[in-house]
Amino acid sequence: PDFATPKHIQLAAKAAIDEGIYFSYPPVAGYQDLKEGICQKFKRDNNLDFTSDQIVVSTGAKQSIANVVLSIIDPGDEIIVFTPYWVSYVAIIQLAEGQPIFLKGALENDFKIGAEQLEQAITSRTKAIIFSSPCNPTGSVYSKEELANLAEVLKYHEQITIISDEIYEYINFEGMHHSLAHHEELRDRTVIVNGFSKGFAMTGWRLGYIAAPKAIAKACEKMQGQITSGTCSIAQRAAVAAITGPIEPCLAMKEAYLKRRALVAALLDDLPGVEANLPQGAFYFFPDVSYYFGRSYGHWTIQNADDLCLYLLEEAGVSLVTGNAFGEPNCIRISYAASEAALEAAFIKLKQALELLN
Repeated sequence: PDFATPKHIQLAAKAAIDEGIYFSYPPVAGYQDLKEGICQKFKRDNNLDFTSDQIVVSTGAKQSIANVVLSIIDPGDEIIVFTPYWVSYVAIIQLAEGQPIFLKGALENDFKIGAEQLEQAITSRTKAIIFSSPCNPTGSVYSKEELANLAEVLKYHEQITIISDEIYEYINFEGMHHSLAHHEELRDRTVIVNGFSKGFAMTGWRLGYIAAPKAIAKACEKMQGQITSGTCSIAQRAAVAAITGPIEPCLAMKEAYLKRRALVAALLDDLPGVEANLPQGAFYFFPDVSYYFGRSYGHWTIQNADDLCLYLLEEAGVSLVTGNAFGEPNCIRISYAASEAALEAAFIKLKQALELLN
């Protein structure tokens, strides 16, 4: 996000330094009042009940995911990955010597996975599923009904742990956020991953957390204790202010993202051959750019999204991410977590560079 961390959160960090008592190692799983604040957040925002021993605070949601996967996966275990996926899911699974099984979502269905697809992918070796909603990179948001359909499948497969990445929860343009954890029959095997980076514009503070069944939370605490120990004490004090403080700054950022989404949607419509859906959350578009594959300009020949991203970086000076990194080689990811002026300037350059390809 290009927004500054809200002022009351900044001030809480300064106050923690001035108090002079937060300079020692914090508890591995996080300060008690922060974990209790996270539990209150789940009750307030999601109508979910957790106790503090189900919460583990980590150095970002990425570490939270790694803790979970390393704690539950044995070599050869399968994890179903909804594709397109956030880039680190697969690397983390491979680190744990697990086997990623990819379920591909299609652009015409907002890249979302259906219940029948999920059922067909489950085997006796399936240990977990992992997905994000709102999604990075597509911005797709699973509705209450769509999650209910997935839950109907998952309730019959009790060996499966559900890793639900909800880091973009506060950037949801569709209304109330829904989670598979709302389904009582799945509650005892769902791990919610969340954090402060996106909704509170705190990327550099490095704060993520899980709410998990107690056995998994305890395993993650052990794992984290041997890798990083507890995350930064001052950042945690800032997180207490974030999670228990006013929500208005988060809502203001969401409204700004909504305006930027409308702007980028219109700008994308002006690019020939680019196909995109309208994302319901996060701050990304994930358009199909295969129209440009096989086209050339100068020494460039565009064979895939990787080539196109490099071409646009060098010829237009615009940085994008190839969809190949997310498991979808026909697409690119465009982030609109930038000012409207920067987005407009970038699209002028993008259009000029794309027009050169023939």
